[in-house]
Amino acid sequence: MPIQVVCPGCKSRFTVSDQFAGRTGPCPKCKKPLAVPKPAVQAVTIHEPEAAVASSQGTGRMPTAPIARRNKPVSNLRIAVSIAGFVAAVVAAVAVRFVFGPGQAPTWLQATAAFLLALPCGIVGYDIVRDRELEPYRGRGLLLRGLICAVVYAALWGVRGMLPPDMTTEMWPWLYIAPIFFGAGALAALASFDLDWGTGVAHYSLYVLITALLRWIAGFPPV
Repeated sequence: MPIQVVCPGCKSRFTVSDQFAGRTGPCPKCKKPLAVPKPAVQAVTIHEPEAAVASSQGTGRMPTAPIARRNKPVSNLRIAVSIAGFVAAVVAAVAVRFVFGPGQAPTWLQATAAFLLALPCGIVGYDIVRDRELEPYRGRGLLLRGLICAVVYAALWGVRGMLPPDMTTEMWPWLYIAPIFFGAGALAALASFDLDWGTGVAHYSLYVLITALLRWIAGFPPV
């Protein structure tokens, strides 16, 4: 960097290259000896980073320590209850087949079963496909979101029941119909449980697979 020099004789100011630092030469104006000072070296002090604090209480500083997040796995009790519930649903489907005949269960019973299955499927499915990096929903919040999703899922079965028979007896029409149902189901899961489209489709697919299996056991066409 250039060095500012003042001649002690004529008081003229000059700018000298730093390569002449520490040397003495004649002033360009009065020819008196002119000493070029050496630039001052500033000491650099490296401070050790402050220790992270988890709370501002008693420190007066904002918390800087990372927040510890505990990832609670699905409890063994919930797994056991889910398995027992599925077995009970299979037994109920077999009983409906024998009581009312294959595929003869009344509409009100089908609608009730579609909703009652949607709620546990929604909650269990959320535990399976949720983002492990996010804090999970628990308690009343999870129940409320599960109820909203269950209403939409059961309503989709109701819409399917209103379709003309010629649109559901063959498989090829489902190539055009299925994306509409799965898109609506994924949207409901996305809005209820903050899932993305991929996990939303997987969440709705779990419900469809279980209900299709139970419909087949009760004597109805799976879809």
